[in-house]
Amino acid sequence: MKKQQAPVPAPPAQEGVILFSVGGYKFAIAAGAVKEIRGTEGLTAFKPREISKPGKLKHTLERDGTTYFVVDASAHFQLSPSSPARVMVLRNSCTALLVDSTDRMTDISALHALPRAFVGDERVWYRGLAVVGGEVVPVVNPAAFLSKSEQEVVRNGLERVRGSALV
Repeated sequence: MKKQQAPVPAPPAQEGVILFSVGGYKFAIAAGAVKEIRGTEGLTAFKPREISKPGKLKHTLERDGTTYFVVDASAHFQLSPSSPARVMVLRNSCTALLVDSTDRMTDISALHALPRAFVGDERVWYRGLAVVGGEVVPVVNPAAFLSKSEQEVVRNGLERVRGSALV
């Protein structure tokens, strides 16, 4: 008689994330949500006063004919102003994120639900929590940095200002 072997358990699902820091705090974002990581060169201050914009929107970035709206992560997360040195351009979005630094790419095997202590905006900002190198790190929701409606308002306002400058 053949001895039956126990089935081998499937390995846990893995997700690639990029670790980044803002104001001394560590965060993670899905690697697939990031198109490019770059320095701050090429940022243009977002100054048109005629445009209603969120306070966290500080700059624009022109890349390959696309205008990206650059959100200051310290303002978004309501942290003290920090010293941003990197820009993460988000994929499938016209949003980029100004962060202090990027650390590395790593894999997480579990995304834990947010505890009930996370309330209000925090429940939108984060997809969940992950353990990375023995630390609990919030995994951000890339769609939360600039909502579709905020993008539309800013884009329409910017087009209106640019159009009136051409006349």
